[in-house]
Amino acid sequence: MSTGVLPMGCLGAVRCQTSGAERSAAVPKRRILVMGGTGRVGGSTLRALATVPDLHLIVAGRNREKGEALAAELGGGAEFSQFDIDNAAALRAALNGVDLVVHAAGPFQRREECSVLEAALDTNTAYIDVCDDKEYSRRAKSFHQKAIMMQVPAITTTGIYPGVSNIMAAELVRLNQKSSDNGTATSSLPKRIRYSYYTAGSGGAGPTILATSFLLLGEEAIVYQDGKEVRLKAYSGRRDVDFGKGIGVKPVYLLNLPEVTSTHEVLGVPSVSARFGTSPHIWNIAMAAVAALAPKGFLEDRSKVETLVRWSDPWVRALDGIAGERMSMRVDLDCQDGRKAVGIYSHKMLSVCVGVAVAAFARAVLEGSAQPGVWFPEEVGGIAEDARLKLLERASKGTLQFVMNKSPWMVEADPKEVGFGIYLQ
Repeated sequence: MSTGVLPMGCLGAVRCQTSGAERSAAVPKRRILVMGGTGRVGGSTLRALATVPDLHLIVAGRNREKGEALAAELGGGAEFSQFDIDNAAALRAALNGVDLVVHAAGPFQRREECSVLEAALDTNTAYIDVCDDKEYSRRAKSFHQKAIMMQVPAITTTGIYPGVSNIMAAELVRLNQKSSDNGTATSSLPKRIRYSYYTAGSGGAGPTILATSFLLLGEEAIVYQDGKEVRLKAYSGRRDVDFGKGIGVKPVYLLNLPEVTSTHEVLGVPSVSARFGTSPHIWNIAMAAVAALAPKGFLEDRSKVETLVRWSDPWVRALDGIAGERMSMRVDLDCQDGRKAVGIYSHKMLSVCVGVAVAAFARAVLEGSAQPGVWFPEEVGGIAEDARLKLLERASKGTLQFVMNKSPWMVEADPKEVGFGIYLQ
């Protein structure tokens, strides 16, 4: 059975000693299976991974016709594997001999079992998922000790947001920790982090993101204020956020996202919130109305939400052609000494950059960045500090804008540098 990873030093040593055909013979291709591979996120991930050498890709899904077509498109010996994700025996059999499984078969809301993670632990297969649900991520974390015992590295909530946004937050906190001359920490500790996300239309992500959005509207948004958990109405608390070059100012609204709690607990940030917005603005109005007016329990019923998705999907598709699928995320850090720092990531196509982001996490795990256990992205055991910058570099490929650790005024007004570090707005 596969152990999931090679230590980074070992992998580097092998590659230094061999090249070309010799390397191909000495180092077998790493096998990556992507659950939900025929979906938008899974397919995007596979296309991004297809550009990485020495990988054997397995498209896992229910639709054989779509899966085999994608495998043929990917080339390089990619194959399709068809099985039921709820069939534990078939799932374990599919993971035998696999180095890493990427779980992209959402939505994760209201899912009671971590069947793919459990199968990964049973077969000693490294694991990442694109979960965007707080309860599911907490359920995954409950397998932490078993993952350590089985020596399996696993990361939950990878992708763009959450995922890359968590890494951005962790780096902002790290970069703004100051030390005095005698080596003791000063008051430049994190005080507040705000996550702000924007996607035009559905972001080209299809019915899954619609279902995820509707299910999230049925949950109270958890935020932290000065260390205390506060529950607020979903899609309330509007803020107008400047996403900088290529995106501009957009309204965003509170949602219950897992990075809020993990950031509070892992990074020790007293106040944390996460907001999301879309365009055209009529969709924001519609989302707020659904959150406010839906009958009690309606948005907690997956079957009813799926019906709502089928009804709304044609309308969303029609407007997507006009809205496009640009996306942006902004992470704001306020420190206790008054210092402010911002990170912004913007891309013209969500359906592309989400795969690039997941692929960056996959490569980090294969290179030995993650330790045995189940981790959030911002935990050192998940993505080691010395691997974060490489992950961000890979994930930011093709972006409209990617900046880290800048003062807010430097990213909001597209300032011009006139020399010697002097900027004009």
